[in-house]
Amino acid sequence: MIINIFTHSAEQTFRSAYVIGQSICGPRIFLIEGSLGAGKTVFCKGLICGLGLEDPNDVTSPSFTLINEYLLRIPVFHVDLYRISNRRDLETLGLEEILGQAAVILVEWPEKLEEYELEKATQVCIIDLGGEDRRIELNQPTKVGSLQARTTETSELVSYKQTSFINAGIE
Repeated sequence: MIINIFTHSAEQTFRSAYVIGQSICGPRIFLIEGSLGAGKTVFCKGLICGLGLEDPNDVTSPSFTLINEYLLRIPVFHVDLYRISNRRDLETLGLEEILGQAAVILVEWPEKLEEYELEKATQVCIIDLGGEDRRIELNQPTKVGSLQARTTETSELVSYKQTSFINAGIE
């Protein structure tokens, strides 16, 4: 199932991901694609805050640390593979161990995971439409549990919130 969410500011991207984070009831892997500066880390901040982190400033891009862990109602691993240049670098991260945990795992630059089989992962593609406009495409596998069961509810909340942001003058 594919869901498209259109946002018109970083705040809307954050809030859309926040709603998704609130709907997560169990372990889930998100593969987050997008060009440099498209909003991948903003999306991750929103999702992590939706899972229970109070201060979005506590979520930093793991570009240099490569992996950040958050102990929330469901443990979260935020992985950024941007600086990974070869298979040996990837092997030293211990991703097999992380991917085997009962956690929410957010992977930025997932194209570097080419040898991993992650067919149950939700693919997130953030497309820059110019300015601050973004299209967030969520591609969920057929059997991913609770997130799929709440898809309609989540997309309705996001649409409602987008309308309220625009009406409130937040752009």
